[in-house]
Amino acid sequence: MSWIISIDAGTTGVRAFAVKETGEPGPIAYQEFTQYFPRPGWVEHDAMEIWQTTQSVLAEVTDRCDEPIGALGITNQRETTVAWDARTSIPLHNAIVWQDRRTAPRCEELAAMGHLDSIRHTTGLVLDPYFSGSKMEWLLGTGGVRADEHLRLGTIDSWILWKLTGGAVHRTDASNASRTMLYDIRTQAWSEELCDLFGVPIKSLPQVLPSAGPFGVTAADSGCGSGIPITGVAGDQQSSLFGQACISPGMAKNTYGTGSFVLMNVGETCPDPVEGLLTTIAWQLGGSLLGEDADVVTHYALEGAIFSTGSAVQWLRDGLELIDDASECGPLAESVPHSDGVALVPAFNGLGSPWWDPRARGTILGITRGTSRGHLARAVLDSMVFQTKDVVDSMSSATGVAISELRVDGGASVMNLMLQLQADQLNTSVARSAVSETTALGAAYLAGLGAGIWGSAQEVSSAWTAERTFSPAEDRDEAQAAHSTWLRAVERSRGWSPQ
Repeated sequence: MSWIISIDAGTTGVRAFAVKETGEPGPIAYQEFTQYFPRPGWVEHDAMEIWQTTQSVLAEVTDRCDEPIGALGITNQRETTVAWDARTSIPLHNAIVWQDRRTAPRCEELAAMGHLDSIRHTTGLVLDPYFSGSKMEWLLGTGGVRADEHLRLGTIDSWILWKLTGGAVHRTDASNASRTMLYDIRTQAWSEELCDLFGVPIKSLPQVLPSAGPFGVTAADSGCGSGIPITGVAGDQQSSLFGQACISPGMAKNTYGTGSFVLMNVGETCPDPVEGLLTTIAWQLGGSLLGEDADVVTHYALEGAIFSTGSAVQWLRDGLELIDDASECGPLAESVPHSDGVALVPAFNGLGSPWWDPRARGTILGITRGTSRGHLARAVLDSMVFQTKDVVDSMSSATGVAISELRVDGGASVMNLMLQLQADQLNTSVARSAVSETTALGAAYLAGLGAGIWGSAQEVSSAWTAERTFSPAEDRDEAQAAHSTWLRAVERSRGWSPQ
């Protein structure tokens, strides 16, 4: 019996998570790393600190496993971009994080030049600084990174894979590649046209592989010893979709993390662009793993990317100092029956789906002398719920399919009040997974499939169970009135920043 370990390299920290061949969760370790905010709207990470954090948690979990490590999987914060020198394996600039807005003017310029439609059709994405392409362009221009034969560019999965293998491979998977704004999700190859547009040399980009299969083997300084196969890679939200067993078209999940990400599996046909939503590759798997007679099968997903949900709780803690720990937000919100008319739009770095407004900024409306800490905490919970509703409504409108259940995970999903409010707003059931670390679990599942430990996607997904399901209230009036107030607040937040 062996263990599978997944590395979950998130926005604020790295988690290592072990799963037995039986699917039973095992040891887990987590460590935060530093967030850098050099200018308003800019967010950076130290890629070497991310790697050192990865080594640390991987070593801790490996030491606690009582059986050999059979395979490793990687899941990661997507779009965050790293540039490094292949000779030294040293980053050439701080990593530019997915939340970063420094390239907003360039994206607006490209849209004004008429590139939006072609980018939407080719990549399934919108022209927004959220994605990696404009970040790479900035690094190669203002960032001072030199485009030579030693340059390597990639997302966090590629960087960790490079370091895990001692610089032996520069690879990524299709789900991560589809988030760069440089990848053609229909032909499933790097787009020469888009690489030329952003001035990104294709030779510096990683080789793209299916999400389950051989990516490389670990080197001696990996934190878990040498020779362990790395057999699964996926972006964090696609990994969560897989970990939530949403392997059939029409199934949907939401992860409440730093931001929130609603994904709906739409099957093997790439849909046309949908206003306010993203089209992304969910995963690529060998046909045999999905019970199909094909070499490789690609599943697509519609995605709503919400920039600030859990980060609003962090802001209550670190910015306003209204709470000492994030866990206090739920009980504080429960101390009041409602927000008393207070609406908080957490557009700290603009608004994502379905608005896509990089110039929106955070807004608090409806404050009176009677407004308390509890009302602000309740308004933060409401904002998570309303943003999710806006995305799900857009998905249902685009597909003509109303989801029958939303499967949820992420740190904030422990708050029962929030999930009840979510069910009330969606008017459908909300199911919380029995395993909270579904992002890490999805990467472990993919690694197990890639290593041949499990034989099919259906086999691993059959283990999914709900810890608790929340049903909507019958009376819809209060929920609808609260959402109407929210929409008024959103309109006031939009277009606020001049740059």
